[in-house]
Amino acid sequence: MLAKTKRFLGKYSVITVVVMGFIVGIMFWGGFNTALEMTNKESFCISCHEMKDNVYVEYRQTIHYQNRTGVRATCPDCHVPKEWVHKIIRKIEASREVFHKIIGTVDTPKKFRDYRLTMAKSEWRRMKSVDSRECRNCHEFGSMDYSMQSRRASPQHIKGFEEGKTCIDCHKGIAHKLPDTSKLSEEEHKEFNID
Repeated sequence: MLAKTKRFLGKYSVITVVVMGFIVGIMFWGGFNTALEMTNKESFCISCHEMKDNVYVEYRQTIHYQNRTGVRATCPDCHVPKEWVHKIIRKIEASREVFHKIIGTVDTPKKFRDYRLTMAKSEWRRMKSVDSRECRNCHEFGSMDYSMQSRRASPQHIKGFEEGKTCIDCHKGIAHKLPDTSKLSEEEHKEFNID
């Protein structure tokens, strides 16, 4: 092995090897990042019928899809972090969703409805654990002008801010229909702030 390495280095200068390694590294990184970003598009998210025929249909009826300002939050805006390390962690976690796609856990409308509460609880817990990080890409307590909010929203946001609440504590069902929560335990009702 050492002899082969010496022969290789004898043919090429160290600078050539470093430059070649650098170029190959850039090509690998570019390919990896391109693939990563391709999975960060709404078109990718709704490429399976489970999402397109269920939650995407609901989302299209919400203010996150169509509103007076024309600002749209797409699937990745709400479900994938922007920061690279957090994005990679989320993509690894999403492999569980791919697994369930492969084994057919939610491949019919009935299966989707039956599994919906489980999926919602998982997402609610994830969002709470990261302080609704993805919501805060667009909605930040410190940037809110409470005087411009409705009479109902303004005091609720102020109270939520003072109590250290996070967006998902109060805004479940903002972009998707709420699942049937009657099957939640008393502890889960408290955990998810559901009356």
